[in-house]
Amino acid sequence: TYYTADEFNEFMNSINLTSVGIGIVIEQHEKGILIQDVIENGSAFTEGVEVGDIITHIDGSSIVGLSTSDASSRILGKENTTVTLTFLKTTGQSVTKTITRKPFSLPNVTSKLLYGNVGYISLASFSSDAASRIKEAIRDLTNKGAKSFILDLQNNGGGYVSAAEEVVGLFPNAKGAYTYEDAAGEYVVHAKRQSVQFPPNTRVLINGYSASASEMAAAALVDQNAAILYGKKTYGKGTMQSFYELSDGSYLKLTMAKFAGPVATAINEVGVSPHLETTDNAIYKAHYDTIVEQYPQYKELSSLRNVPTTKTFTVNFNSTVGIVPDGTIELVQLGENGVDITIEKQGSTLLVTPSQPLVSGEQYMLIIHPTIKGDANNVLKKGSYLYITVI
Repeated sequence: TYYTADEFNEFMNSINLTSVGIGIVIEQHEKGILIQDVIENGSAFTEGVEVGDIITHIDGSSIVGLSTSDASSRILGKENTTVTLTFLKTTGQSVTKTITRKPFSLPNVTSKLLYGNVGYISLASFSSDAASRIKEAIRDLTNKGAKSFILDLQNNGGGYVSAAEEVVGLFPNAKGAYTYEDAAGEYVVHAKRQSVQFPPNTRVLINGYSASASEMAAAALVDQNAAILYGKKTYGKGTMQSFYELSDGSYLKLTMAKFAGPVATAINEVGVSPHLETTDNAIYKAHYDTIVEQYPQYKELSSLRNVPTTKTFTVNFNSTVGIVPDGTIELVQLGENGVDITIEKQGSTLLVTPSQPLVSGEQYMLIIHPTIKGDANNVLKKGSYLYITVI
């Protein structure tokens, strides 16, 4: 593939998630373009642009019906040039601002602590600093109490091979990073061992948009049983490219090798299959299984599918319920944290009602701990849990 100097810079910026614009994340809206996020310290942030604002005009022209890609191309531009945008504020007021385009970076690694002291880390691209960013997130989440981890590589289109070698090196049981094959032969490239490590039971999420370096990491983890993979089969790009600069500053990108798993598991045009295939976002099942791991003596009850957002859960016992300590029953939004609930006793039944409506399309887990006592002071013998999907 041939790249002009500008195209090459754009390509490298896409790997490192850097660009020149005003620093916003957008989606299409019936009234224009909705701002979903404002990047801290970007030009829009400095000018007071807020999440929820709707761009209705770019340089005086209405953009109603414009796609996000077309709107993005009009907002992006060369550094220190300006773009004039008209915003519809959430108050109903219309405001026009002229904003200077500046370089900005999207966060490559995002993290949060989920219910059950589960650390969730999402990697958007295999940028040159991917491993160091993940290590920072592991340390931060561990300090907050994380005991187990989920690494999300869904929709990660790849990046630097060296970054994949370092990310694989975060897993203690992964010694090899990949098998390299070119015209001269093949050999195994070792992972670059890191000072911070994921625990052996870490779960990794992949899907059909996980490609290239994401697949390299996924194959290494599968081949060496170094993590548990959830999701869908990856894209199937098992080739490497190198850039060669030409005399005028443009570049030629050439495919110069194939790669496979450390035990030669094929990737190119095949993809990497997860251990556990899911039909939706793999975070739900991965989080559920991580929580279940903490309660090996509990019993799994039949799941509830497509419950309404206003669902009240009925828990029946074989004798009258007596004492129900705080925290006895927990409702967890999978991929997030616990949900506030109220509990009402009615003889041998407990009615569990979420304080707010459940989120449509999301998935939940109900946990019943064996701390409930009957009216004869008898204790529940075994805890239980079940899976819930919302219509």
